[in-house]
Amino acid sequence: MKKKQSTTTPNQDPHAGREASKYERPIASREYIMECLAAEGVPLSQEQIATELKIQDEQDLEALRRRLKAMERDGQLIRNRRGGYGLVQKMDLVRGRVIGHPDGFGFLAPEEGGDDLFLSAREMRVLLHGDRAMARVSGIDRRGRREGAIVEVLERNTTRVVGRFYCEQGIGFVSPDNKRISQDIVIPADQQAGAAHGQIVMAEIIAQPSAYAKTTGKIVEILGDHMAPGMEIDVAIRAHNLPLEWPMQVESEIARLGAEVPEQAKQGREDIRTLPLVTIDGADARDFDDAVFCEREGKGWRLLVAIADVSSYVVPGTALDAEARLRGTSVYFPQRVIPMLPEVLSNGLCSINPHTDRLCMVCEMKVNSAGKVERHRFFEGVMRSHARLTYDEVAAMVIEGDTALGQKHASLLPHLQELHALYQALRHARDQRGAVDFETTETRIIFGAQRKIESIVPVVRNDAHKLIEECMIAANVAAAEFLLGHKIPALYRVHEGPGAEKLTDLRGFLAELGLSLGGGDKPEPKHYAKLLGSIQERPDTHLIQTVLLRSLAQAVYTPDNTGHFGLALEGYTHFTSPIRRYPDLLVHRAIRHCLSRQAIAKFDYTHDAMQSHGEHCSMTERRADEATRDAVTWLKCEYMMDKIGEEFDGVICGVTSFGLFVELKDIYVEGLVHVTALNNDYYHFDAGKHRLLGERTHTVYRLADKIRIKVMRVNMDDRKMDFELAQTTVKTKDKGQPPQQEKKPKSRPKRRRSKR
Repeated sequence: MKKKQSTTTPNQDPHAGREASKYERPIASREYIMECLAAEGVPLSQEQIATELKIQDEQDLEALRRRLKAMERDGQLIRNRRGGYGLVQKMDLVRGRVIGHPDGFGFLAPEEGGDDLFLSAREMRVLLHGDRAMARVSGIDRRGRREGAIVEVLERNTTRVVGRFYCEQGIGFVSPDNKRISQDIVIPADQQAGAAHGQIVMAEIIAQPSAYAKTTGKIVEILGDHMAPGMEIDVAIRAHNLPLEWPMQVESEIARLGAEVPEQAKQGREDIRTLPLVTIDGADARDFDDAVFCEREGKGWRLLVAIADVSSYVVPGTALDAEARLRGTSVYFPQRVIPMLPEVLSNGLCSINPHTDRLCMVCEMKVNSAGKVERHRFFEGVMRSHARLTYDEVAAMVIEGDTALGQKHASLLPHLQELHALYQALRHARDQRGAVDFETTETRIIFGAQRKIESIVPVVRNDAHKLIEECMIAANVAAAEFLLGHKIPALYRVHEGPGAEKLTDLRGFLAELGLSLGGGDKPEPKHYAKLLGSIQERPDTHLIQTVLLRSLAQAVYTPDNTGHFGLALEGYTHFTSPIRRYPDLLVHRAIRHCLSRQAIAKFDYTHDAMQSHGEHCSMTERRADEATRDAVTWLKCEYMMDKIGEEFDGVICGVTSFGLFVELKDIYVEGLVHVTALNNDYYHFDAGKHRLLGERTHTVYRLADKIRIKVMRVNMDDRKMDFELAQTTVKTKDKGQPPQQEKKPKSRPKRRRSKR
């Protein structure tokens, strides 16, 4: 049906065309409404806004009411007690996502970036982890943090909670498995569904927390009395509200998809099926969203990175797109994946399987001998992967010179060798720009019969891993440059440098070790890289690297590009994994819109919409990480159950006021040596130096120190392990005095006991 232009939309609205293309009866765009409110300088009622926009028709007035409500829900406007709508930024309010802490307090992570607001336990009474809220800055605490006071809850994130059901003195409640939800869920007697004390249950929230009442729920599922093999993943899925089932509307939409790409879909695309593109992934990978091809061109190379064209199948406005956005990312548990897209796409039409025609979005780059991308272009293509290779196979052929494998893939070997030569140039360029390389250890759990853990092993990265990583980074940088050049709303992967407070702590720590970080108040990645390069031979390298890493913020998705600190890049986005990351899908849509040569104003997304998508995708990424970590931690606790009383070597991976977190050597599990288990002295926490210092003996326990421990207890419910120092542990002495803030007691005090 042809859209008609409404007479109620003011001609001055720069986004009138976009609104007319989306709605049969368009009204003023969100941007124009905000411009009008800004011009007035005061909050306006719905009636006043309608008058300003010359809206009189009843249907248009209803559309305006719904739009204002949506803008209020999204945190663009706030309604005061007199019913007036005002601009959030004019009221000095901050909107963001709530991050709960097990101890009851929390933080509000601003959607527009910047430092988090501290939320006291009192403020958190009306919130649950993951909620979106609006807050005002109410003050500065003694640590210099901005404190927030909740003005309005914009969106509730938690509808179901998994945990242990308890019934004490006739009162039923669920203690959430997700420790970021510190509030118990009250379960009325008529809503307990026969659950017994101590059982693991799923509770549906029927009343969210308020200033006057606690969170209330009802039991909707009884999972069992104990953790059976595999249940740790089911609990993690429910604890973090990971969408699991596909809605009926999604099932209906994907039912029309076949196993092969229709011939009609291939028309109008650049045909690169004869190019020997290959996929290079892990041996256990199931979905393949990227393929590469490289050939020598003059003194440099021609590199093609072909990515599965997910945006051809997942389009805005469909149930499939809504579900993909809700999930945000695929979640990878040990031996199980919760995909972002249904299997017909993730393992079928959108997976670059060998010797099969696939639609793709291609980034073609010309790279010079110094590893600099001189030019790039994007195009829609149809491709055919010539081989499914693993990292180990490529490393064996190209680096180790495996003759048998080389003969098997003789036609591909020259291109793989050029790919490795290109990698060395890209790697050199990475080092030259000063990208920060932190050496971290990833682990993989090896299962035996009945899903019992046989071992926990480190994942070894060879040059083939790094080769693909550099190719993907090059394509992501090219995508960012392309989008910035077209000035289209898009999501960027932004990584901030150290904040002022963390930088001060970091410099104080380094000074104690006789080290310094260049760059003054604004250190650059090259300063971090230089320092890391200078400490490689020191015995405390791991300690210094850990502290440097913790001084940096977590990377996020946002439409406001401020660069990527860790990679030392001015612009960076995620383009290469649209099967498993929703931000990549949004980037593909933006690139496709530019390739179609349509006006930017007709793009489906505004800057504010991208802001909302970025905040949501950052949340789903954190949610996936936390869910995976919970499941893995449970499995590691289970692995240690029969090792109580045994001794292990380990390294201190965390120091707090209540004790030492220790990671065990070779098996990579973590536990706590509580401060009360440190005998023969009183220990004081020195946060700046990441250590506990003995008051009398001056014995020091410091981050990254090696110690030997004895496993004392394993708590499966809390997923915690308690260690004690083994008798063979010997620590060095610190000849200096304890920190000045810790005064020597005049009489023997009680030993400090802090909550974990």
